[in-house]
Amino acid sequence: MIKLALFTVTYCGLWYKGPALSLEDQIVKARELGFDGLAVETKRPVALPCDLDRKRRVKIRELADSYQVKLCAVETMSNFVSPIIEERENNLCMVKEAIELAKDLEAPIVKVFAAWAGTSRYDGLGTYEFSYRLFDYKRNFVTMDKMWRWAVEGIRDAARWAEEYGIVVALQNHPPVVSYGYEDALQMVKEVAMDNVKLCLDVPLFTDQSDEYIHEAVEACKEVGIVHSHYGSHAFGLDEDGVITIKKGRYRWMKAERVNYPAFIRELKRIGYDGFIASEECAPVLENHIPQGIDVVDRRVKAALRYMKTLIETGAEPEIRLV
Repeated sequence: MIKLALFTVTYCGLWYKGPALSLEDQIVKARELGFDGLAVETKRPVALPCDLDRKRRVKIRELADSYQVKLCAVETMSNFVSPIIEERENNLCMVKEAIELAKDLEAPIVKVFAAWAGTSRYDGLGTYEFSYRLFDYKRNFVTMDKMWRWAVEGIRDAARWAEEYGIVVALQNHPPVVSYGYEDALQMVKEVAMDNVKLCLDVPLFTDQSDEYIHEAVEACKEVGIVHSHYGSHAFGLDEDGVITIKKGRYRWMKAERVNYPAFIRELKRIGYDGFIASEECAPVLENHIPQGIDVVDRRVKAALRYMKTLIETGAEPEIRLV
C-alpha cells in the first residue's frame, strides 16, 4: 500500500518565519500529524551527516522506532555537474556521507539529483533566485552533453558505495540537466545501468498532467523501478468551512491548472507501488507576498495530508475548492 511521509525540508526553518525543528522533533511531528514515515534532508540545521555522531544516530533510529515512524529515505541535494573540479569532488564526499547516514538510520533509499542549483537565504527566508543565476553562469563553461556524462558518472559512484549496504539510489526527475517530465530521468537511470539505481518520480514535475501522459510515464518507468516520490503541500489550504482548497496554476511549468494526483495515485496502485510519497514545503511560505510562520505550514501540511490519505484510501478526491 502507498504510504505517506513527511519530508524534513518542510520544517527546516528556511521557508517560513521561525526556527527549524530538529530531526528528533520532526519524528514526533510526523507521528502527531499522522504520517507513516519521515524522509530526511541532509542539510543544516536538521541533518547534515557530519553533525550527527554515531551515538546520536542510534538514538534517532530508536526514537523513530518508538513512534513507529519509518525513516524511509535520506535525501541529498546533490550536484554532479559543476565545471569546478573541487565542487564535484566535494559533492561526491557529501553523497557518500549521506549513504553512511542512511545505513546508520536503516533508511533503504538515498535520493539524488543529477544537478541541484542550490538555495540561499535572503531577508530571512530561503530563495532559489541567486543559485539558479549562478548555475546558469557556470553553464557557460561546460556543454550539456558533458554535464549529462558527469551526472551519470556521479550516480554510478554513489550506487557503488550504496551497494555495499544494500541501499537503493533514487534519481529524482528534477531539473536542471534532466528536463521536466519523466523521459530524461528514465534515460539517465538506463545509462547508469546499475541494479540499485531506481527512480524518484514526482508528478508535480510533469508539464503534461493528462491521464494519458501520467499512464505513459508510470508504465515506462515501472521496469527500472519507482521507489520514492513527493507531493507539494504548498498548493493546499483549508477554508473556514473545512473544505480543502487547492491553488490553481501553482507550478509555472505545468500546462494544467493543478497537479493530477488522482491519475498518479491510480497508476501507482496499478503497478503495485508500496513505497512512500513524501510531503514537502520547499518554497517561501507567503500569503499576499508576506512571509508566514509555522502555523501556516501546519495548516497546509494537514490539508494536503487529508487530501492524499482520502485519495489513497478511497480512490477518489475529498471535496475540494479551487482558488
